[in-house]
Amino acid sequence: LPVLKDGSINEEEAVKQIRHAIDNGVNYIDTAYVYHGGKSEVLLSKAFADGYRGKIFVADKMPMWSIKTYGDFDRILNEQLDRLKTDHIDFYLLHSLSKNTWEKGRDLGALKFLDEAQKDGRIRHRGFSFHDKFDVFKEIVDAYNWDFCQMQYNYMDEHNQAGVDGLRYASQKGMAVVIMEPLLGGKLARKPPVQVQNVWDSAKVKRTPAEWGLRWLWNQKEVTVVLSGMNAIQQIDENIKIASETAVNSLSEEEKNLIYKARDKYKELTKVDCTGCRYCVPCPFGVDIPRIFHLYNQGSIYNDIEGSSRDYMHMDAKNRASVCRECGRCERLCPQHIEIRKKLKEAHRVLSV
Repeated sequence: LPVLKDGSINEEEAVKQIRHAIDNGVNYIDTAYVYHGGKSEVLLSKAFADGYRGKIFVADKMPMWSIKTYGDFDRILNEQLDRLKTDHIDFYLLHSLSKNTWEKGRDLGALKFLDEAQKDGRIRHRGFSFHDKFDVFKEIVDAYNWDFCQMQYNYMDEHNQAGVDGLRYASQKGMAVVIMEPLLGGKLARKPPVQVQNVWDSAKVKRTPAEWGLRWLWNQKEVTVVLSGMNAIQQIDENIKIASETAVNSLSEEEKNLIYKARDKYKELTKVDCTGCRYCVPCPFGVDIPRIFHLYNQGSIYNDIEGSSRDYMHMDAKNRASVCRECGRCERLCPQHIEIRKKLKEAHRVLSV
């Protein structure tokens, strides 16, 4: 949603954009209990007035990290219905499941809650959003008669988290699959590094980086819905146009290979060959080595050192690279044989601007 300088929602512009999207064919709106500090649902209720609620499907989420007792499920769902000023939520998700939140929620009765909420009409379809590895994803899918799931997926994340294996597994189970982070938080839509731009420029048909990323998703038959964060009318119109012109199997082999070539160019910009295995932590002095290397790589790959620097400086100072005492323990444990001490100094120098 568009925001003002103080970080609050620009309500007038947000309502205008949401209604413009609906008027031009968008019919699935995704929100969550915690978005915009709990104010997203309230804003949407204003956009959904004047008959707009009947034109769309609303997706909302249960914050699983906040659940302490079975009663919390009903309390939060009822609060969401009140915020949205609606009597039902069309697509309801257990939010951000991982191994820990899944097991905790399951043991507290989350699946029973979903059954009861669907039976009494407060929700129509039951699902979950996910951030973990494929084996955890498969366990969750197999544990319940889900209607749909939501997963992070884009051409850079084809084999990360649930990945393409998760996409196909859920689809084979008859589940609809909703895609989040289709452009990796906007990173694949912004002006790319010159190495990547040269790849796009070599295409016979000229498309924006965002269009290449979205077409890659809609080309796959297992993809049901693609969520795209938009905060300008121009972005809304571009995405609607791309969606209207794209179909399953519409990309040629040449075009798919071009996308993978762009992906390879992005990956060549990686500064540290860290796989995130976390063998190097906990550091005796508190350095969050995987997080630092992740930020350093993201800044380089997506031409966004400023963004990575901002995130780095928001880290607790006791977890930054400057705390390193060069004991070498991490390097002895690293299966990739990374010169961690050297790379930490390099990352700190670049990200501490």
